[in-house]
Amino acid sequence: MLDLIIRGAQVHDGLGHPPVKADVAIHQGRVTQIGEVTEPAQEVVDATGLSLMPGIVDLHTHFDAQVTWDRTLSPSPALGVTTAVLGNCGFGIAPCPAPLRETMLKNLSVVEGMNLQALLTGVQWEFESFAEYMAQLRRVRPYLNTAVFAGHSVIRTAVMGEAGSDTAEATPEQLAKMCELVREAMQAGAIGFASSFSPNHSGYGGRPMPSTIASEAELRALTGVLGEMNRGVFMMATGSRATPDIMESIAETTQRPTYISTVLTMYNEATPELGLSYYDRCAQALDRGNPLYVLTSCQALSFDFTLLDPYVMLSHSAFDAVKSAQPHELSAIYRDPAFREAFRLNLKSPKAGILFLGNWKNIEVGQTTQPAHASLEGMTIAALAAQRGVDPVDAFFDLALSENLATHFVGKFFNNNDDGVAPLLKHRASVITLSDAGAHLSYMCDAGFGLHFLAHWVRETGHFSLSEGIRRLTSEPADRFRIPERGRLVVGSPADMLLFDPATVGISKPLPRHDLPGGATRMVREPQGVHGVWVNGVKVHDGVNYIHLESGPGQVLDHFNP
Repeated sequence: MLDLIIRGAQVHDGLGHPPVKADVAIHQGRVTQIGEVTEPAQEVVDATGLSLMPGIVDLHTHFDAQVTWDRTLSPSPALGVTTAVLGNCGFGIAPCPAPLRETMLKNLSVVEGMNLQALLTGVQWEFESFAEYMAQLRRVRPYLNTAVFAGHSVIRTAVMGEAGSDTAEATPEQLAKMCELVREAMQAGAIGFASSFSPNHSGYGGRPMPSTIASEAELRALTGVLGEMNRGVFMMATGSRATPDIMESIAETTQRPTYISTVLTMYNEATPELGLSYYDRCAQALDRGNPLYVLTSCQALSFDFTLLDPYVMLSHSAFDAVKSAQPHELSAIYRDPAFREAFRLNLKSPKAGILFLGNWKNIEVGQTTQPAHASLEGMTIAALAAQRGVDPVDAFFDLALSENLATHFVGKFFNNNDDGVAPLLKHRASVITLSDAGAHLSYMCDAGFGLHFLAHWVRETGHFSLSEGIRRLTSEPADRFRIPERGRLVVGSPADMLLFDPATVGISKPLPRHDLPGGATRMVREPQGVHGVWVNGVKVHDGVNYIHLESGPGQVLDHFNP
């Protein structure tokens, strides 16, 4: 008897072929038949009018800590994800000698916007080495299939301690030890190596994350292990220091798939051609036989801020007084008509390097503190100003002042224009991912990138057909990262599946949940139009609730294609 039949769905194989209306039979975690299924099954799901696709493959998550206390890896399974890659940008928690645990978590809490007390309370330390961490994941039995990067900053901290954030040049002995830890991680099943040179990646106390101060020679030595072993992929939060030329050189030397992740590849109104130029340079590298790609976000990049720390505004000269003011002095500054007029003048002629160029549609009300203002959450400042019949500058500051400057705003300054973003998503050098799931939890949640893509880029704008959109979320990312079998729904494949209604699929606005260890709050999104998610043939979410399982059906992935 079969374990499961999903009957009468429009079945998308994840490979881009047109869908077929068919039954899908599942037994022992794999697809055994697609077509008309007459055998009996323990469970039959009527999927009439719905579409069935492979589960979404999320290449860019930060669940490294959360997985030790939450096997569901919430909220990703609810949002259609069935396979997740951890440890991106080189930030994680393994390997970690016991005396450095607090140092590791303090850095992680800042660079990935995680609640430190939740980390200190929640992380279950049953490991020191990378291999022991992988063994713990197997004991945890997560809901999702999981793969893990060996991380530059983690390994640098493990070898150099806190000096890893202060000392740019490692000693020859330290570098040799770091290379050995990369080898050990790869032998233990790491999917590859991840690093960051991004100047935006700061750790605890404002100190740089260790990898960001490392030399190029150190980076080349560590990535050289991948070439030496002829195994694994390399992803890098490049910033401006790891140029496309450097990244291509590493791809050429190692002949391993190499991935750029940087805000510089995103559409930006101030420099609209810059992002596309990165993609074109990667395409040129591909034509030279060097496997270089861009990890691409299909969502606007969010900057969360309050007017207690308006970092996204500080490059405007009107905010010079704010930089030196004490917190109790800020309200008076923001009320001052002269300050507001100076800010308006700044916005009329913004100088180079400005994040916010004056388009108030690009700033939304995030989280408010007064119940009467809850309905404003998610509204743009432009819409708020129109609703109140005032200038956007006044609407912005007046709302914050009414909440003692505690209002959270979300600035969307990159990837905020469909006409600018669509060519990036369609580019042959792009790989759609960048959810950051598990990180930046306090005021945002981009874990639903796949459902957003199906709603916005497929249904609402028509930039992609449904079959092609599904391929870009499933088989393509799996193949790019050399993950075998995942991202396709064919006979013999693992039964990782998402059942949904194309007419209604999407995500909710960010919603607060008080469910982190120690009672800390995080933001999650809920699915819309989802009717079920299965991992290896086991239902993990029914579209509304998680299915309680004593152990998850996800596999810890430790073998990858060449």
